Amino acid sequence: MVTVAAAAACYDEEVHSRAALREAFGDSSDSDSDAPRGAASTPPVQGAGRERWRWAAVAEVRGLWLCAAFLSPDEQSRLLAAIQREEWFSDAHNQAMRFGDLPPWAVELSALVREAICVGSVDDASVGTGWMNEDEDACPLPSDLLWREPLFDQLIANTYKPGEGICAHVDLMRFDDGIVIVSLESACVMRFSREGAACDTQKPGESECTNVPVYLNPGSLVVMSGDARYHWKHEINRKPGAQLWNGMELEQHRRTSVTLRKLRASPN
Repeated sequence: MVTVAAAAACYDEEVHSRAALREAFGDSSDSDSDAPRGAASTPPVQGAGRERWRWAAVAEVRGLWLCAAFLSPDEQSRLLAAIQREEWFSDAHNQAMRFGDLPPWAVELSALVREAICVGSVDDASVGTGWMNEDEDACPLPSDLLWREPLFDQLIANTYKPGEGICAHVDLMRFDDGIVIVSLESACVMRFSREGAACDTQKPGESECTNVPVYLNPGSLVVMSGDARYHWKHEINRKPGAQLWNGMELEQHRRTSVTLRKLRASPN
């Protein structure tokens, strides 16, 4: 996924951040029965994440990647507890933003994102299909974004009741390329739209590809860069009848999400 030098640098960072990651997420006692199907039962902070972190490129949307098993069930619970300890949310407020110095748990979550990109593997089905060709570097985030410091310096934490979602939008241009979203609690379908534009898998004679659904399970990580970040809107419509996947309507519960972004540098 990355060069040998980059992988070595990532490994060094992984070693140095291990204690801080344990402090943020704790050690896990997950059993195999609690882990997602196909996922390692030991959390990535103990070194087994690389076996669970599998990346899939969304064929229709260039620059859109999904890691379905980014966080183990135990890590999800610990991250959710860290967010709740902030006491940001109330009946009147379901969103919190932070800029600059992020909470320690968010800094370590950022480190875990970088580690997952460095040492995770790419599904074979992602290469040679859609917008990715076999000669392209199969990495969820370009190296210039992956190794910037800090990786992220802005976060949004949201909690949504059943029926609440987000309208179709592209993130503000005040934020740099490379945006990630971690989903917790309730599964949902996020839709990507690019009005009047052809998708990367469109063949001659096919209709325009304007609506691409992506299933976000609890513990998943979405990475958006390039076209996916700048040219595709994303939305979550959780109104009755809108959350459909494989012909079935998803049962809606409270959903919490963490979005990590990087502010653009001020022009000189």
